[in-house]
Amino acid sequence: MASLGDFRKDFDILNSGDYVYFDNAATSQRPRQVLDAVSNFYKTSNANPLRGLYDLSMMATEQYENARAVVADFIGASRPEEIIFTRNTTESLNLVAYSYGLENVHEGDDIVITVMEHHSNMLPWQMVAKKCKANLVYMEPTEDGTITREEYESKITDKAKIVAVGHVSNVMGVTNPIKEIAAYAHSKGAIMVVDGAQSAPHMHVDVKDLGADFFALSGHKMLAPMGIGALYGRYELLEKMQPFLTGGEMIEYVTREDATYAEIPHKFEAGTVNAGDAVGLAEAIKYLKNVGFDTIKEQEEKLTTLLMEGLKKMPYIKVYGSEDPAKHCGIVTFTMEGVHPHDMASVLNDDHVCIRAGHHCAQPLMQFIGAGSTARASVYFYNTEEEVEIFLDKLSKVREVMGYGA
Repeated sequence: MASLGDFRKDFDILNSGDYVYFDNAATSQRPRQVLDAVSNFYKTSNANPLRGLYDLSMMATEQYENARAVVADFIGASRPEEIIFTRNTTESLNLVAYSYGLENVHEGDDIVITVMEHHSNMLPWQMVAKKCKANLVYMEPTEDGTITREEYESKITDKAKIVAVGHVSNVMGVTNPIKEIAAYAHSKGAIMVVDGAQSAPHMHVDVKDLGADFFALSGHKMLAPMGIGALYGRYELLEKMQPFLTGGEMIEYVTREDATYAEIPHKFEAGTVNAGDAVGLAEAIKYLKNVGFDTIKEQEEKLTTLLMEGLKKMPYIKVYGSEDPAKHCGIVTFTMEGVHPHDMASVLNDDHVCIRAGHHCAQPLMQFIGAGSTARASVYFYNTEEEVEIFLDKLSKVREVMGYGA
């Protein structure tokens, strides 16, 4: 069995030794196998899929549809047709909001989300609420980021039509109780939308077990290229939905006055599809399965423990979220007394240490926790204990660089 060190060798950008890359919650690095899969598609199978009656086009179509089947199997969909390829989680959630939300939410209904949501799982629902004259209801977490049973049962009522929750917070790192929330939402007649951008790269996902009616993910956070994502939707829901975008190849028949649409999933994939990156996503999934989610979790918890223990030794650092490293999904968000997160990140960048600083596309959460912005270090299975030590050493010197003394 390959060791984590062996897997790390597949990432050329990490092997250069130039960077300590701790911004994995924003985007992951890509292994050589994924890059090769995309390159090989364009070298050997490049043609417009789903259109041509010649061999090359049919080869491209086969690879594209095989990738769809890989994604379906990865998240436990009942059939490949329940997978729609998109650009990313943002587009997937907008598709649900426009195609399902606008048609099924009415005046006086509730859409229930959490204050922890990434803007991509908040702004689409703000739009639906405004257009439909519905209410946008916010669940609020405890100090450690937990959405309690009392909270979701008090906010999800018979008025709820949609409940949309991030599986893992991109700031707090907490894994939300999606299965329990979904069961309660269904008991009230609501559908469950899950933002899986931060969970799919780190843990086994079974959409049926979770009770997700829709589940969105981004390839670029899970070793795949940028520009490819996927939306899972229950077949019976997708079947009733109108397309989000219209144009080429998503039609059945067009006249001057009207059109009928193709079957699922193609009615939601207008225009030339991103087949090369879909192949890359499938290869990334195969790679993650080879590493194993138990191995990924074990390494992330080990690194997160070292990170948090080191940060606790710095009295000017405040860490947000649970005190239990196992509940951070590799994400550690913090502030430094007297130093703006942007300055912190800039000083670390001088030493080639890469972290995220800002509001992390989660401004309402920043307001809720009383921080204008924060710094975020996020690790993945290919990071090392040595990199954590380098990060902590460089971080401990930031205040001195900024003129505050040691």
